[in-house]
Amino acid sequence: MSILIESICRYTDTVASMRDHGPAGSTHEGHEGPGGPGGRGGRGGHEGRRLSTRETAELLGVKPETVYAYVSRGQLGSRRDPGGRGSTFDAKEVEALARRNRRDSSGSSSTGGELSVRTRITLIDKDRYYYRGVDATELAARHSYEEIAEWLWTGELRPGVTFTAPEASVTAARRAVDALPEHSSPTDRLRVAAIAASAADPLRFDLSESAVLGTARTLIPTLVAALPTLRHDHRDEGPLAHRLWGRLTGRTPDEASLRVLDTALGLLVDHDLAASTLAVRVAASARAHPYAAVSAGLGVLEGPLHGAASGLAHRLLLDVLDQGTAAPVVADELRAGRRVPGLGHRLYPGEDPRARALFALLEEVPGAAPALAAAQDIVTTTARHTPLHANVDLALAVLTVSSGMSASAGETVFAVARTAGWIAHTLEEYEERPLRMRPSGHYVGARPPQPFPE
Repeated sequence: MSILIESICRYTDTVASMRDHGPAGSTHEGHEGPGGPGGRGGRGGHEGRRLSTRETAELLGVKPETVYAYVSRGQLGSRRDPGGRGSTFDAKEVEALARRNRRDSSGSSSTGGELSVRTRITLIDKDRYYYRGVDATELAARHSYEEIAEWLWTGELRPGVTFTAPEASVTAARRAVDALPEHSSPTDRLRVAAIAASAADPLRFDLSESAVLGTARTLIPTLVAALPTLRHDHRDEGPLAHRLWGRLTGRTPDEASLRVLDTALGLLVDHDLAASTLAVRVAASARAHPYAAVSAGLGVLEGPLHGAASGLAHRLLLDVLDQGTAAPVVADELRAGRRVPGLGHRLYPGEDPRARALFALLEEVPGAAPALAAAQDIVTTTARHTPLHANVDLALAVLTVSSGMSASAGETVFAVARTAGWIAHTLEEYEERPLRMRPSGHYVGARPPQPFPE
């Protein structure tokens, strides 16, 4: 690792030198040139105190590798130490960067005081969303779930990549899941599987990027392999979507249905800071290992307003198919004071792009026509008073209903898919200052001193 850091050091020093010794009088966007507030360690001015790489990393609360990432991005200047082997950094510049980081991650926001966290993973913009700047629906249409996961983790596409689970990990996870009561939910099983796989991994506390990526590539197939199979001829091989299918339904899959499932996994990999993802980042901020961070996400996912929402839409579709029309079913939902599941999304004023992509593929699935018609009837009936569009939960429900899956199958798809996104956020959070996800409570209780209770 020291050799790697030294190589990065030499490269970043060269880049910094080229940047700082450009045409006379030139400045760079976002900086004020050498010697100014954005300058490089006081060159051309008074020489201030300089810090070693280790001291700089400690002050910023990051790893040494991240220090050099700051240099390569032009956020920090460095200089080779003539009498030593490493680089040195201007103390004032490091302290200024530390203050900016604290300010940027303090949770304050100019848009109403909501928590704001810097991320390079997913952007949601109007009625589209992007993974590392690339349209997510196009990625899901062209690449497998595993390929999209690799893109999210590393910024590189690995065509044909598949994930394989170690036998010891699968054995431990299956044994733990098999011990659960029969009525346990999919999320219960996945959470227990993650914990069991963690206990079987003696290297789980290694938080280096390479180790976390290795964990991710084995944890996701372990979670799938730990679920009970519903087909006697099922084989754990091939793309993850094929392996997951036999744990969602006993029906023999057709190519169109497998494509919908694989695309759904890719579309659901990440969706910015959803509630479960925020929980994952809080765990990662405390430097919990990846298994624990994923477990934190699974704990939040089970709520009816998050991962379990597709189950409500599944039951609604079955009721509409049973009644033959959506009108009485929608009326019953509204009479009970409930929102109609599968409609609307707080981040998309228009159509949910994930739903749009899945509905287009579902039209090619044999036997999906009745469920598709029922979903359209729900949207049309509700639109008479509230113009809400179908969301991804309703599209997932069409898949689960038309494929003979249980109401909880959509939750399973959601959880397996989102695990890749949680790993991406875990990796990103490990690069930040530890324990930064620690807001202060606004106490509104009785002011002390209060009489001692008797």
